[in-house]
Parts: sequence; C-alpha cells; structure tokens
Amino acid sequence: MVYRSHVLICNGTGCTASKVPEIMARLEKALAEKGLEKEVKIVKTGCFGLCEKGPIMVVYPEGATYCHVAPDDIEEIVNEHLVKGRIVKRLLLGDKDVEDVAKSLDNVGFFNRQVRIALRNCGVINPEVIDEYIARDGYMALAKALTEMTPQQVIDEIKKSGLRGRGGGGFPTGMKWQFAANQVSDQKYVCCNADEGDPGAFMDRSILEGDPHSVIEAMAIAGYAIGANQGYIYVRAEYPIAVQRLQIAISQAREYGLLGKNIFGTDFSFDLDIRLGAGAFVCGEETALMTSIEGHRGEPRTRPPFPAVKGLWGKPTILNNVETYANIPVILLKGADWFNTIGTEKSKGTKVFAIGGKINNTGLVEIPMGMTLREVIYDIGGGIPKGKKFKAAQTGGPSGGCIPASHIDVPIDYDNLLELGSMMGSGGMIIMDEDNCMVDIAKFFLEFTVDESCGKCPPCRIGTKRMYEILDRITSGKGEEGDIEKLELLAENIKQSALCGLGQTAPNPVLSTIRYFRDEYEAHVKEHRCPAGVCRALLKYFIIPDKCKGCSLCSKKCPVGAISGEIKKPYVIDQNKCIKCGVCMDTCKFAAIEKK
Repeated sequence: MVYRSHVLICNGTGCTASKVPEIMARLEKALAEKGLEKEVKIVKTGCFGLCEKGPIMVVYPEGATYCHVAPDDIEEIVNEHLVKGRIVKRLLLGDKDVEDVAKSLDNVGFFNRQVRIALRNCGVINPEVIDEYIARDGYMALAKALTEMTPQQVIDEIKKSGLRGRGGGGFPTGMKWQFAANQVSDQKYVCCNADEGDPGAFMDRSILEGDPHSVIEAMAIAGYAIGANQGYIYVRAEYPIAVQRLQIAISQAREYGLLGKNIFGTDFSFDLDIRLGAGAFVCGEETALMTSIEGHRGEPRTRPPFPAVKGLWGKPTILNNVETYANIPVILLKGADWFNTIGTEKSKGTKVFAIGGKINNTGLVEIPMGMTLREVIYDIGGGIPKGKKFKAAQTGGPSGGCIPASHIDVPIDYDNLLELGSMMGSGGMIIMDEDNCMVDIAKFFLEFTVDESCGKCPPCRIGTKRMYEILDRITSGKGEEGDIEKLELLAENIKQSALCGLGQTAPNPVLSTIRYFRDEYEAHVKEHRCPAGVCRALLKYFIIPDKCKGCSLCSKKCPVGAISGEIKKPYVIDQNKCIKCGVCMDTCKFAAIEKK
C-alpha cells in the first residue's frame, strides 16, 4: 500500500513513559475519524536520541520534526498538517520557519555532527517489523558472509576494520573472535552482553528497542566466524520493552529462515535464546555474566583461561556488547577500509554516548572517535544550562573517571581517556557544572560499587567499603589529615589485587577526582568547607545585611526557629540551631541569603 504521509513516533522507554501510548491511540482515532487511515501510516520507531525533546514525532514527506508532543496536540497536528498541509510551527524542533523545515533529522543541530552506524536504524524503522529492517539492507551482511566468504575471511575483515569492544575495555573484536575460532571443540557459543548496569547509561537498551535485528544478524555472523551454532543474549529484566522487541525479532527471524537450520540454504545453523538478568552490576563482567547464564550466582572467575578458550559451560565463547554487534553488519557490507576512514589511528569508527547531567540536550549521540569533549558538550549537547561553567565530565560509569575542564579539548578515544585517568566504558557521559562537588561525585559512584560488589574477593568487598567510609567522613565534616593519602593507598591496592575488571577499576572515580580536584578534597578536610556548597554537613547559611529587607518571611518559614530579628531590619541565623535545610534561601525574594 502506498501512503501519502508517514508519521514516525518514538516508542523508546523514555517517550513511552511520557504518554506515547496515549498519543498513538489518539492519533489512530483522529485519522480514522478523518478517513485518513489508508493515506497516513503510523510508524512506531525506537529512540531518535534527542530525549530532552521527547516525545518526538516526525512527519514525512515534509520532514517536520515535532517535539514535546502531548496527547492534546494530536488533533491540531491532524487537522492542520495532515488535512490542510500546514506545519504546526509551535511544536517544531528548533526555531525554524516553515520554509526551513528539514527534510531529515540530519539537518537538526543535535544530529548534523553525528555519524550514525550503530544507531543507523533507530528512529527510522519499526523495530517490530522485520521487513523494514530488510528494506534497509538487513541480513545482507549475513548472506554475504555465508555465501561469499569463509569464516576466516569474516574474521580477517573484522580485524582489518580495527573495531574494538564498545562495552568497556576496548579489546580488539577480531582478535577475540580469532582466539575462539582457533579452539577445537564440539560446541562453541556466542554471547551478547545487554546487561548495561552503569548509572545513566542507556545505549544498548536503545539499540535493542530500536533495531534488534542488527544484533541478531551480527551474532549469527559471529557464530559462523567462530564455528558456533548457539547464542545467548543476556539482558536485564528491567528492560521490558527491549526484551519484548527481542522476542518478536527472534521469532520473526526464525520464521524467515534467518535463524535455525541451514540458513540461506547453506549447511550453517544458528539459533538464539534470551536470558534475563536480575540487575546485578557485576554481571556486566564477562565471566560473571556467563556464570549467571549457567544458572549460578553471578560471580567472576579467575582468568586465564579466558572465555574464548573456556567460557560458557567450559566451552569456547565470545562475548561482545550490543553496540559492538550493531557495527558488524555495516562493516561487512561497506568494508573494513570504509570503516577505517572514521575515527583515529587506534580507535576506529564511532562511539555511542548517553549524555546526561548538567547539559541542555540530554540524550543519545553517536560520534566519530576523535571528536573533542568540547564539541560534544557545546555543538551537540547544546551547552550547560543557565550559563553555568563546565567543570567535569564523568565517563565510563563507576569504572571510569572525571575529565576536568582543562582537558575539554581532548579528542575522545580509548587511549586518551585512559591517559586522563578515565575510560570509554560502555558510553555513559555525565556532565557536571560549577555547582557539583567532586568529592560528593566520587562518593556517589563508590557507594554504587559498594552496593553492587559481588563480595567474592576481599579487596573489592572490604577495600571499597573502607574507601566509602573515609569519603563519607570527609563529606560529613569529620575529615582528618591523612585521609586523602589513605584513599590513594587503598585505591592502588584494590586496583592491583581485585579479582575482576570491575573491582580493579572501582577506585577510578576517586583517583581521578583527587588528581584533578585535590584542592576540593583539601578544603573538605582542612577547612571543613565544601567549595561547591553541596555537602550539607559543611554548609553554613548567612543573611547578607545589605540585601535583607527585614520582611521576616525566612523566619516564619524556618522549621527550627533559627532565624530571628526585627521587621524592616536585617535578620540573623543562629548557626547552632540551623539544620541547613535551605528553606530560607528558597523562600527569600531578595537573594539576601547565601551559603558557604
């Protein structure tokens, strides 16, 4: 059926939580009432990436991108745009006039600096319709691999591309596949890490929600390359939409003969199953993940032997994350030489980041390796809200570190981030401004690690707990001389002796913040002062006499009666009574109260 208009609506987790199901229902009803259901097609897509502006709706052929769409906007969009052909200006993304409406999202500022490979189909196709994936060259790479290439040629192409694992350590993907292919075994496995436990990270979730077939196709290619006939996708149960779309996609692939026996009429057979994780952060570590798939408590194993030699059920196994797999079909179709033109010498291709925190355009971006942090924050991210100064960017989640403003022009790639004391990780990027306390940030990530430690090895189980206790003492105004040095000593010991990569990298947020923001630590310890005004125990609220009008409002609102004075004269705060709740500052209409 030929439609005159296509309406693409984001159905990712974020927009679904913002009344998209109601928007879809009202759109279907409005189209039916106007008799347009055979002229206008509604396409339920995955995440467009610009989560800050969601829910997002794009109407083609005009390419009009509507943002912050609410259910009550649907009648106007249908009547004005789909019936009368008039763009609804007030909902347009950006400050474009009708004449400047983009023909594609590539012309929108958030998108025009991106290179979308892993996210190529997200926000473009309906992830629950396999034909839409096939229409965009889906499963052609698998066909090429099975009918035109040997397994070794597939591995050689991936090695030549320079693709490195996008899930954390950045290990060369082709090399990992080669190790597994070299093993002689009656059974091999292909695993996908879709656990994604980092705070603020949602890259893998968005790919699974928006383009699940890309992962299925890539895992089949990997199975062919190493000689495996079974794969497992380990996805956290907290991703219900991703799980549902994976189930649909796997069922469709089986129905089309793209999973199962004798794929494309060859003697290669491969199938996939889903395994749900309970949300344990440690199961992002490859050996703990495999232990969980086997039905045991998710705890890491000693290495060597590595999973490529002895992995799932003791058999050779490769494990890559969702984003890594999403690159595979494109590399095989366009070639390693094409992929090599993107990125830097040692970090080829693109990287997907989930940008959050103190940034105007929160969302999902895919950038070529080598783009600077400044470009990501200001050109794509739209800068810091309220004109605040950029202070630091935390990358790599609890395993990463903080990059200060002095390194804002660093090209983003694996080696540069490691040199700065951080890491690429899976792609979380949290932006911080002048109002963030770096000691508090380090404490936040370490508290997460303490809670998520599997407890198998003492350095992680006990060491991180001791580090957290010191940080908690420092932020509570009870820091002592030598505490900073104790943190550094504990951190180095944990890095050297923890069993798995997660434990070994747990001290990174602390070490990087001490490295770049030692003055803040010293202010907390020596002066019992929080320069950013975040740590409540170290705060003091003062009334500025010259600004106070003596209105008495702050005194009336203070819950403990710590503020006293006379009408039309400056009031004062009794520091012994003050509980530092901040109600006075929030109440004052004359900006006469400050905190130090």
